[in-house]
Amino acid sequence: MVAVAVGGVVGAEARYGLSLALPHAPGAWPWSTLLVNASGCVLIGVLMVLVTERVRVHPLTRPLLGVGVLGGYTTFSSYAVDVVGLVGAGRVVPAAGYAVATPLLALLAVAVGVWLTRRATARWSAGERR
Repeated sequence: MVAVAVGGVVGAEARYGLSLALPHAPGAWPWSTLLVNASGCVLIGVLMVLVTERVRVHPLTRPLLGVGVLGGYTTFSSYAVDVVGLVGAGRVVPAAGYAVATPLLALLAVAVGVWLTRRATARWSAGERR
């Protein structure tokens, strides 16, 4: 639990920093939340390939980095608040688009992270098998 908590603090602070760097007004398109969730999902794809297929890691690596850092970095609650904010601002069509686009982009981002990592580490893994 300590590993998850420590990682969560790091991830949440990174998310907060990005929200300060890319702020959006209430009712505006939430670019920072979308960027956080997409980039976090790419990193989740990368991490899972590395720790399950490529390298032997300490047992606390996945809880620290996956659940803690990346779980604290990505945010479903802010995504939901952003959808409600768009609806409240009368921007129903953008809210619906954002509500649908975010989970689709998240899934695509994980797949891209997995694909890129497998591709980037293929030669390395082939060398280990020799």
